[in-house]
This record gives sequence, structure tokens and C-alpha cells, in this order.
Amino acid sequence: MKPGARTAPHPAGFAAVVEQPDRTDDRGIADVDARTDPRWDRLVTTRSTSVFHSQRWLRVLSETYGFPLRARLLTDEADDAFAGLAYATIDDFLDPRIASVPFSDFCDPVADDPHEWRSLIDALVARHCRIDLRCLHNDLPLRDPRFAVVDRALWHAIDVHPDEDEMWRILPGSARRALRKAQTTGVSVRFGSTEADMRAFYELHLRVRKYKYGLLAQPYRFFSNVWDHMIAPGHGVLLLATVADRVVGGVVFLEWQGVLYYKFNASDHAYLSARPNDRVLWEGIRYARERGLRRVDFGLTDADQEGLVRYKRKYATQEKTITILRHHPPGEPSSRDRSGREALRDVTHLLTDPSVPDAVSERAGDALYRYFA
Repeated sequence: MKPGARTAPHPAGFAAVVEQPDRTDDRGIADVDARTDPRWDRLVTTRSTSVFHSQRWLRVLSETYGFPLRARLLTDEADDAFAGLAYATIDDFLDPRIASVPFSDFCDPVADDPHEWRSLIDALVARHCRIDLRCLHNDLPLRDPRFAVVDRALWHAIDVHPDEDEMWRILPGSARRALRKAQTTGVSVRFGSTEADMRAFYELHLRVRKYKYGLLAQPYRFFSNVWDHMIAPGHGVLLLATVADRVVGGVVFLEWQGVLYYKFNASDHAYLSARPNDRVLWEGIRYARERGLRRVDFGLTDADQEGLVRYKRKYATQEKTITILRHHPPGEPSSRDRSGREALRDVTHLLTDPSVPDAVSERAGDALYRYFA
């Protein structure tokens, strides 16, 4: 894909995206383009981080939504980074805000002590705008009194070290029954090999978001960018569940540092009784083991999604909490922000009504999804 292809056009009437120059101050604090800076890349590939820190993921977000993706770095005398924080500055018709990182399950700061954390965050707090963080592994932001907990979500994972027979043995009976049901009802699983397969997955994803949750889907170009930057180069895989060659379910998996991330799942409601979701997840777990990976990360689940929580718990060996934190400067949110968010909610409700053609709902997600960051 050519650089800049399928980048989200900036909506008329809103501030244009202005790329900031990279800079390093005399304290060894650098502010750089996280998509391209080699110091950020070395930091996140040599420390224990998530796929949401990776430059490939950041490029997907930037090319889809036009966000400048930056990183604050603490550097040593050799100009190597030893701590860092990725973030996006978002300026549109809502209040200006900073997110680390938009549309990511979590993106902990890469910092080891309170001094490093404050050195990374203080300049962002000084901008006097809202800052959103999602933390799973690092509790330094939780101890910062400038940030309040605004929500919590669940995180699940399964270790894939045991051999396959052992993994099957430790599954609960409900999971084994679902997998046997999928086999007897003719569910097969194959790898997605072309972008047309990603499009077939996306159409399922769009319908689940619209009809089950009343939500808009991310633009298709987001999934196309995931294909280009992650799956096609071998940093992820698309698994599709089929019945008689009809695609009835699928999962987009991303790979990073020995972990397979279960990022997006979708299925055809008419075939749920055939248990395609269980079959495709089990094949993903088997794939991770065959690849020599150590874990499958099931990602974020909102605590009120009880069915999805039960589904992930059938397979998970670990459960933790993702903490969603926010810094609100005085006077925030403004009346403009509140009215804008109310309008987004109302428009989403209208555009996901079952009477609205799916093609219209898709175009609505393409135009509006960036404002949910």
C-alpha cells in the first residue's frame, strides 16, 4: 500500500491535523513520532509491551483516522529510550483531548517508578485538556491523584504451554461440549488468505455491532489497514468459521512478543447454535501453540457484557482488570462537549435502527467513528 493511501480525510469545518516536529529538551525528554521513531520501536520491542504499543498498530490508527501518534520518551546519554508513553492528541468539534491510545484495549506507560511516570505525563497534564488512559499491567497512573478511575473492564487470557491433550483436559465441560457440537454440525475453520476474506468478516462484524449492540462499526478501511500492516506481513491471522462454504464466524488475531491477541470476533446470528465462535477460538489457541507462542490474550470485555464474559471464561486461565483513568482539568467537560456527545449518541441510535440499510450504517461509521476516541 502506498504511504497515505486510504487515510481518513479530515471533515470539513474541523481543525486540520498538524504534525508536530520531533524534539528533545535538555532533560533528555523527547517527543517524537511514535509511528516511525527508532527509539520508540527499540523500547517497545525490548521491553514487555503489548501489540497496542507497536508501530504497526499505531500506523493502522493513524492511516485510518488521521490522528498524530506521538511518544514521550526518556532518553539516556546515548540517546536510547528507557521509558515512554504513546498518545494521540485529538482536536475536533468536541473538547480537545489526549488518549493513550485510541481504540486500543490498553496501552500502559513504559515506566518503572513514579519519577519516570511524572516526567512522561507532566507536560501532557500542562496542556489543560482531558487525558484518557487504559492500564492493565502498570499501576503508576492509578497512584497519580490527578487521575480518577472512570470505569473498569475485564481482561482474560490463556497460557498455551501445555500440550494439546492437556489443554483439552483442562477445558470446562461446557467448552468441550460446544466444540463437539461445532464438529457435528459441520463447522470448519480456514485461514483468511485475501482481503476479500477480511471483507466477508467485516460484514459479519458490522451486523453484530448494529443489530446486537446498537453501535456503529469501525470503517472498513480500518480493517483493510489491519490486513495491510499486520496480517499480510505475518503479524496476525484471520480465522474464518464456515458451514458449507458460507462464512458464519471469524476472529482477527494479532501477534506480538509471543502473544496472540484476539482482537475482533464476529458471527452470523443464524448459525450461533452451531457454535462457530467456540470452534474458531479453539483453532486460534491451537494455532498459537503450534507457533510456539506463550499466551492467547482475549482482550477487553465490558463488565456488563455478561454473555461475552461467560464465553471467554470458558477458555481463560487468567482474569484481571483493565482500569480506565481520566484526568479532567477544571472546567471540563464544556457544554459544547456534552452537547456534542449527546448528538453522537442520538445519531448513532438513528443510524443503527434496523430499518436503516446496512450500507448506510457502514458509511455512517466511516464518517463518525473517529469522534468516539
